Amino acid sequence: MKILLVTQWFDPEPTFKGLLFAQELKRNGHEVEVLTGFPNYPGGRIYDGYKISLYIKEEIDGITIHRVPLYPSHDSSAMKRIANYASFCFSALLGGLMKTRHIDVIYSYHPPLTTSLASVILGKLKRVPVVVDIQDLWPDTLSATGMINNEKVLSVVGKVCSLVYKMASRVIVLSPGFKSRLEERGVPAHKVQVIYNWCNEPALNNFEECAEKLPENGNINLLFAGNLGFAQGLPTITEACKLLQSRNVPVNVVLLGDGVAKQAAIEESEKAGLNNIHILPRVPMAQVGSLLSKADMLLVHLNDSELFRITIPSRTQANLAMGKPVIMGVKGDAADLVMKAGAGIVCEPGNSEELANAIQQMVSMSASERAEMGENARAFYYEELSLKHGVQRFIEVFEEVK
Repeated sequence: MKILLVTQWFDPEPTFKGLLFAQELKRNGHEVEVLTGFPNYPGGRIYDGYKISLYIKEEIDGITIHRVPLYPSHDSSAMKRIANYASFCFSALLGGLMKTRHIDVIYSYHPPLTTSLASVILGKLKRVPVVVDIQDLWPDTLSATGMINNEKVLSVVGKVCSLVYKMASRVIVLSPGFKSRLEERGVPAHKVQVIYNWCNEPALNNFEECAEKLPENGNINLLFAGNLGFAQGLPTITEACKLLQSRNVPVNVVLLGDGVAKQAAIEESEKAGLNNIHILPRVPMAQVGSLLSKADMLLVHLNDSELFRITIPSRTQANLAMGKPVIMGVKGDAADLVMKAGAGIVCEPGNSEELANAIQQMVSMSASERAEMGENARAFYYEELSLKHGVQRFIEVFEEVK
């Protein structure tokens, strides 16, 4: 098959289903082209080595990449963000019509919704089936994050989503909860399929050594790696650290990354005189595996919300793949994966005492008990969630709709 991947974000931008996805499809014998924009995410500025033009064509590992213009922005301004999304929608539709030929199937990465809108219109004009991959449930996410609060605008977004689902040949979702939600909104059950996300296996398994180090004070290291934003519930984690320190639990809670809630966590830790919480700066993805591999156990935590209960944080897959026991402070589908795998302990999100108890319970286990959980985690990832497994599922869907 000849597969066209339509995505607003693609390498060298930090993206999920980018070059790695395209390479694996090609490795399976398929011809792959990519329709994307000029790299500017997440800073909103065009990357060095690129400049906005009407069109450029690149080739990486035999994969043709069509880059079309967009308005570069990724700040808090709703109008600028809309301009960013809308400009790529228009350019992708025009560029797809003019620059792509003999496509068998179109794959569309969502968000943003505008990318999928351009894809389904392009599919109709070219008479090609479209598979839409939903990674963010709009308009739910827009409302939950506060990006858009206007009910009329959210209603319009919802109607456009319904149109996209109707025009798409298949809709792929990342969790059973997403599937149930779409079915509640009238999307036929046979049209929606769950394909779990994978992680960046090459980066995690062939990592570079990191200059940043985990504490070496004889305590067990619990690592929380990734975005340190409001959704991650850092106040719950710092409150849990207070309880653990008062109980003299020999654990270091290490936060690795950056985000809007990081500074407040630093200030609260210093104010409380905590010596069991350590905050490291963000490191390149190529080095994250170095720290994950050296941790004794890993943490996933989000604030409790209806939306988060049906999503699976991306760090879940990475943590399982590293073969480490996981403390999962998220309700719903993510917790179900950890329980099914026998890979860790699940606790109530947003509850500092439950989190502290879960950490203390895992610290009190023997090294062999934690190692068994880690082995379960890695085995489950490669049997159920791996890149190879996920891409094979996508290929089956592509062949069904072709």
